[in-house]
Amino acid sequence: MWCLPTPGHLAVSLLAARSPGWAWGPSRCRPPREAVCNFVCDCRGCPDEAQCGYHGASPTLGAPFACDFEQDSCGWRDISTSGYSWLRDRAGATPEGPGPRSDHTLGTDLGWYAAAGTHRGREVATAALRSPTLREAAPSCELSLWYHVASGGVAELRLELTHGVETLTLWRSSGPWVPGWQELVVPTGRIQGDFRVTFSATRNATRRGAVALDDVAFWSCGLPTPQAHCPLGHHHCQNKACVEPHQLCDGEDNCGDGSDEDTPTCNHHTATDFERGLGLWNRSEGWARNHSAGGPQHPAWPHRDHSRNSAQGSFLVAVAEPSAPAILSSPEFQASAPEKCSLTFYHYLHGSQAGCLQVFLQTRSAGAPHAAVLLRRRHRELGAAWVRDRVDIQSKHPFRILLAGQTGPGGVVGLDDLILSDHCKPVPEVAGPPPGLWAPGPRSQLSSLQPWNFCEPGHLLCGELCVPPEQLCDFQQQCPGGEDEQECGTTDFESPSAGGWEDASVGRLQWVRLPAQDSGSPGMDASGAAGHFLSVQRAWGQLAEQARVLTPTLGPSGPRCELHMAYYFQSHPQEISCNFERDTCGWHTGHLTDAHWHRVESRGPGYDHTTGQGHFMLLDPTEPPAQGPGAHLLTWPQSPAAAQECLSFWYHLYGPQIGETPCWAGPRWRPTGGSSSVSGPVGALGGVRGRSRGLVPSKPCLPLGTLRLAMRREGERERHLWSRSGTHGNRWHEAWATLHHPQDSSAKYQLLFEGLRDGYHGTMALDDMTVRPGPCWAPKRCSFEDSACGFSTGGRGLWTRQTNATGQAARGPPADHTTETAQGHYMVVDMSPQALPRGHVASLISEEHRPLAQAACLTFWYHLSLRNPGTLRVHVEEAERRQVLSIGTDGGFAWRLGSVDLQAERAWRVVFEAVAAGVERSYIALDDLLLQDGPCPRPASCDFEAGLCGWNHLPWPGLGGYSWDWSSGAAPSRYPQPPVDHTLGTEAGHFALFETGVLGPGGRAAWLRSQPLPATEASCLRFWYHMGFPEHFYKGELRVLLSSARGQLAVWGAGGRLRHQWLEGQVEVASAEEFQIVFEATLGGQPALGPIALDDVEYLAGQRCQLPTPSQGDTAVATSVPAVVGGTLLLLMLLVLLGLAGRRWLQNRGGCPFWGETDTVAPSFDNILFNAVGALGGVAGRSP
Repeated sequence: MWCLPTPGHLAVSLLAARSPGWAWGPSRCRPPREAVCNFVCDCRGCPDEAQCGYHGASPTLGAPFACDFEQDSCGWRDISTSGYSWLRDRAGATPEGPGPRSDHTLGTDLGWYAAAGTHRGREVATAALRSPTLREAAPSCELSLWYHVASGGVAELRLELTHGVETLTLWRSSGPWVPGWQELVVPTGRIQGDFRVTFSATRNATRRGAVALDDVAFWSCGLPTPQAHCPLGHHHCQNKACVEPHQLCDGEDNCGDGSDEDTPTCNHHTATDFERGLGLWNRSEGWARNHSAGGPQHPAWPHRDHSRNSAQGSFLVAVAEPSAPAILSSPEFQASAPEKCSLTFYHYLHGSQAGCLQVFLQTRSAGAPHAAVLLRRRHRELGAAWVRDRVDIQSKHPFRILLAGQTGPGGVVGLDDLILSDHCKPVPEVAGPPPGLWAPGPRSQLSSLQPWNFCEPGHLLCGELCVPPEQLCDFQQQCPGGEDEQECGTTDFESPSAGGWEDASVGRLQWVRLPAQDSGSPGMDASGAAGHFLSVQRAWGQLAEQARVLTPTLGPSGPRCELHMAYYFQSHPQEISCNFERDTCGWHTGHLTDAHWHRVESRGPGYDHTTGQGHFMLLDPTEPPAQGPGAHLLTWPQSPAAAQECLSFWYHLYGPQIGETPCWAGPRWRPTGGSSSVSGPVGALGGVRGRSRGLVPSKPCLPLGTLRLAMRREGERERHLWSRSGTHGNRWHEAWATLHHPQDSSAKYQLLFEGLRDGYHGTMALDDMTVRPGPCWAPKRCSFEDSACGFSTGGRGLWTRQTNATGQAARGPPADHTTETAQGHYMVVDMSPQALPRGHVASLISEEHRPLAQAACLTFWYHLSLRNPGTLRVHVEEAERRQVLSIGTDGGFAWRLGSVDLQAERAWRVVFEAVAAGVERSYIALDDLLLQDGPCPRPASCDFEAGLCGWNHLPWPGLGGYSWDWSSGAAPSRYPQPPVDHTLGTEAGHFALFETGVLGPGGRAAWLRSQPLPATEASCLRFWYHMGFPEHFYKGELRVLLSSARGQLAVWGAGGRLRHQWLEGQVEVASAEEFQIVFEATLGGQPALGPIALDDVEYLAGQRCQLPTPSQGDTAVATSVPAVVGGTLLLLMLLVLLGLAGRRWLQNRGGCPFWGETDTVAPSFDNILFNAVGALGGVAGRSP
C-alpha cells in the first residue's frame, strides 16, 4: 500500500485503483476489454485510454501517450511491500529534502512527479511502481521516462515488463548516478496480449534512496487500425490494417495479426532465427548461440532475443577476442543480377564505444574469389536494442555475404533474424570444395583488414607508443604525427573516415557521407567545390525516427571551446505546408493593418495543435491594442502543383466576445481598373500605399469575430474559400478547402487568412497547414457564407445560394440562420409551379465525404415557407441511395433543426431532395450543415461532449455581443472554469461556459438558445449548473427564459455565492405556442472573474418534473410556472385586503388622504421569476 506522508511533508498518495471519475462518455461507447489501454482511441474523446499509465488521447499524430503526474497518477500504482514506497510528490513540499528541486515537466517547484519516499529504515528495500494493464504493443513501441537519483543510497534501478508468465528486464542500472534529471528510452518490442510495466528502485541499508520519476511516455505503440482502403503500394492486412511495403517479410508483426509475415512473397524468403541452429549460416568462427535466461551476468548482455521478444529466445553473440573479428558466412549464392538479393538482419551493439559490426560481399569469378567489399558498417554504442538493417546485393557473379563482429571492452555484439529474399538462391552443394574456390574458413579472408597491433584493446598504436583511450581526442597531441587527434570530429568530410563521425541512427533516417555531384542539391560542399558532406537519407531502422551522428568521446575541454560547422537545409522556404515549429515557412504577416499575426510558443492558456507544447500563429487583439478591425496572414506567391489542391489546417477561435455581431461599418476597398497584382511582404493589396484614385467600396463586409480564407490570383478577383465566425470552443478544429486552378495556367496565386475582430475578449489561432494534390473531402461544416461547399444541383440549377441583403430576393427567408442577418447566405429552391411543377424534384448533392470510423450525426437547419412548399427528403448515397428522413410539415417564420444518424464504411454523399406541392410563392431553404461524431441527441438535450448540439450561442442584439462558449477542464484557458464536467466527472469532459468577468455593471448578458420546440402543456427541463465567484458581494445570475412570439418569460433563476460544485436544476415549462428555451448568464453585482457553466441539459417533452426530496442538498428547488403564478396572485390578494383595511384606518384617523380621483392601474405580471436561492422575484421585464 502507499506510504503515508511524514509530518510536515505535503504529498499526495498515488491511487491504488482507477480514479472514481473514470466513466464511459455519454456516447455509450463501450469497446471490448481487449480494446482498452491498447494505445488506440476507440471512443470519441479517448476515454478508453484514460488512466492507462498515460492520459487520454495523444494531441496529434506522432505524439506519445504520456503522463506528467501534474493532475494525478495516470493509473500507476505503488506495489511496494515495505515502508520504502512511491507517492505523488512535488519539490515545493520538501524544500530541504534530498529529492529534486524541480520537476521535469515544468522545471519549477510547483510541478509534480512520482517519488520513492526517503525511507529511514535499516534494511535493503525495494520500492516498485506498476502501470495498469496495457495491451498489444506494436514492434515500434518505445517507452521513455525521466528519472532523478538524488543520493548515493540507491543500489539499483530497474524497468521490467511482465506479460503472461514471463517478466522481461527492459533496463537495469546500478549507477554511477549523474546529478539532475536523466532520460531513459527503451524499446518494448512487439507484445501480444496483456502486459504491465514496473519501475523499481532498490535502496541500500541505512540510506534514504531518494528517486523521482516524471514524464512517462509511450511512443508509436498503437497497432494500425482497420481501413477500408490502403494508400497506393501499401499492404492490406487480413485484419484490414495497412502497413508500408518495407514492413513486409521483415520478421516483425506490424499488422497485429501476423499477416504481413505470411504473404505469398514471404513464403519464398529464408529466415534464420537461431532457435534451432545456424540454418544456412553454418560457417561460423567466433560466434555462439546463446539466450538471455541463465546467460552471463554481463551488464551489456541482451535481456531478450528479437524473434520471440523473450529471455528464452536464442541469438548469436560474438565471443572472439576483442582484437579479432567473429566471422559468420553465408553459403555461396548464385548471381542475382538483374534482380536484387536482399538481406534483412537485426543487430545489437551495446556496452562499448569500440564495438563494431561489418557486412562484406565477396564475389567469385573465373574460379577465384575477389577481395571482400564493405557493404555496411555499424560502430560504437547503439543502445540495448535490436536494430533492423538491410543490404541489397545485385551481383553478376556468385557471391557470399560475410558478417564480421568485433567487441570492445565491456561490450556485446549480437545478431538475430537473418532474412534472405527469394532472389538469394544458394549454389547447389557439391562433395568437397572444387579447386580454385575460396577456403572454407572465412577468417583468413578478412585478416588483411585487421592491422597488426601489439597494444591492448582500445589503445592506439603510433610508432612504438600505445596511447590509452582516455588520452585520445583530449585536444592534446600525444603521437609525434598527431594521430591521436586526427579522427576527433574536425573534418571537411573529404576523407572516407569522415573525421571520426559515426552514424548512430536506429530508425528510418540516417547520416550518410555523399559526394556533392551525386546528391542533387546543394551541388557543392561548404567550400564551394564539388566535395563531400554528410546528408540525411532514408534508412532501414525501425526505432526512433531522428538521425544521429556522433563524434568519438572528446575532452576534457577548456571553458572557451567552440564548435564551428556549416549546415544546409534542402527545403522550400516558401512552402505552404507548415507546423510553425521552426519558422513561419512561406507565410508572412500583412502590413496594411496595425494588428498582426505572431508566431508564439505554447505557454499557459495558449497551446499549439502539433504537440501541445510547440509553436503556432496567434492573433491576440490585446497585445498590443490595435486600432484596425483585422489582420492578414499571407503566403508568398505560389505556383500550382495540380489542377486541384487540398489545403487542410487547424484553427482555434475562443473567447466570450470574439462574437458574431453585425458587420463593421467602416469602409473596405478594392482597386478598380486594370489587373490586380499579387503582393509580396510589403503589402496585402497589390502594393497600394496610402490614398489612391480608382477605389470603390468593396462588397458587403463580413461580420467581425470572423476568420476567413481567400485566394488571390494575378488578374482575377479575390475568391473567398472558407470562413468561421464566433467562438468555437476551447479546442482546435480541423478544416479544409479545395483550391481550383485553371487548366494550363502558370499564373501564381496567394492564400490569405484574415482575422476580423469586434471585441477584446477572445483569440484566433492557426496551426498545421498542409497542401496536397487533388480535391478535399466534403467539409464537415458548411454555412454557405463563402461558397456552396461543393454542393451540386444535378445540372438543373434549381437550388441557388443567395442572400437577402438587398431585401429584394424573390423567394426565401429574410435572414439566414448562421448570422441571423439579411447579409447571411443560404441555399434555397423556388417551389412555385412555374419553377418546379407539382411532383417534380430538385436535388442538392454534396461532394464525397470520407468514410466514417464511427456513428455520426448530420444536423442541418431548414426553413419552409408559410404556404406548403412540399416535402424535403434526405438521402444518403453510399453504394446505393437510401432515404433517411422526410419533412413535410407546413412552414413558419423560424429556422428549424433537422438531424440524421449516419453510419458509412465507404465514401458517401448526402442528397437533399425538394418535392414540389405546386403551391405559389413557396420555397425550401437550407443552412448550417454540421457533421459530428456520435449519435444525434434529443431536441434541446445535450451533454456537450461533441459540441453544443444545436444550442445557439449567437450574440443577441442589445446584450453586448457576448457568447456562451464550450470548453473542458483539461484545456488550458485564460478564463476560470470548472475543473471537471458533470457528465464524465473528469477534466476530459466538456461543458457550456460563460465567463461573467467580461461583463460590465448594468447587467448585460449572454444567451444560449435551444432550437424551436413545439407547444407543450407540461414538459420538464433538467440541467446541471456550476457557479463560482470569489467574494460574497459578487453575484452571477443564471436564468431560464421561455421565448416565443409573445416575448420572454423567466421561469427559473439562481444567483451566485454558491458552492464551487455541480448543482442540479429543473423546471416544468408550458407554452401554448412554439417556443425556445433560453439560458441567460448575467452579473448582478460588480465585474468579477467567475464562470457560469452548464452540462447535461435534458428536455423531457410531455413529461412532468419529479419534485426532489428535501434531503437533496445539491439540487436547486424545482417548481412549475402555474404554481409560482398562483402563489403570487394569492400574495397580491392579501396585499389588496391589507391596503383596503389600511385606507379605512387612515381615513378614520384623519391621516393623509388617497387621491380618489386618480385612476389606479393594477400591476401586470408578464414575467414572473422564481429564484432558487429563496427569493420570490417580481417583474423581471415586460414582454415586447
